[in-house]
Amino acid sequence: MGREQMRAADEDRRQVAEQLQAALTEGRLDLTEYDQRVQEAYSAKTYADLDRLLTDLPNAAPLVPATPAPAPVAVEDNATRAWLGHVWGTWARMAAFFTLIWGIASIASGEPLFYWPVWVIGPYGVVLVFQTIDGLAHGKPRRYAEESEHRRRLRTHKQERKELYRRAIAAGELSANPSKEQRKAFIAEAISRGDLAPKPRRPDTQG
Repeated sequence: MGREQMRAADEDRRQVAEQLQAALTEGRLDLTEYDQRVQEAYSAKTYADLDRLLTDLPNAAPLVPATPAPAPVAVEDNATRAWLGHVWGTWARMAAFFTLIWGIASIASGEPLFYWPVWVIGPYGVVLVFQTIDGLAHGKPRRYAEESEHRRRLRTHKQERKELYRRAIAAGELSANPSKEQRKAFIAEAISRGDLAPKPRRPDTQG
C-alpha cells in the first residue's frame, strides 16, 4: 500500500492544521480558505486527503506517518464495561421494577407468588445475550466509546464557544444578537488565533 492510501491519524491532522495556521499568519490563506481547509484536515481519512491541502503552500513540510501508541488494556476494558452497561441497563431497570411489583404482591397475598417477571425479562435477556455476543465480536464497545467521547468533545466545544461569545459581547467585540455570518467569522478568527479548537469531527466507525 502506498503512503497516499495509508489512513491518517489524529496527530497527522493536527500537524496539517498547524501548518495551515502558519500559512494564515503569513498571509498565504485568507480566513475563508483557512477555515475550509482546517475543517477538511480534521475530516481527512488518508495522507492523500491531507497532502492536497498543502500542495500550494511553499513552506509546508511533508507529513511523516504517525506511529500509533498501543491502546492500554485498561482502556479497552473500560469501553467494554461502559458498552455492556449501555446494552443491559434497560434490562436491569426493568427486572428491578417488575421484581419490586412481584415482591409487593407476594407480601400482600401472604405467600410467595410464582415469579411471573421471568416471562418478561427472560426472553428480553436472551435477545440481549445474542446482541452482546455479536457486539463483542464486531467491536461495538470501541465504537460506542468513540461516539461517547465525540459527544463529550462536542459539549465541551459548545461550552467554550458560548464562553467566547459571552466575553466578546461583554467587550463590545460582538453584537448581542450576531448574524450567522458574524458568528461564523468570529469563530474562524478565534480558531486562527488558537483561542478555540476546530469543531470535533465524528470518528470514523466503519472499521
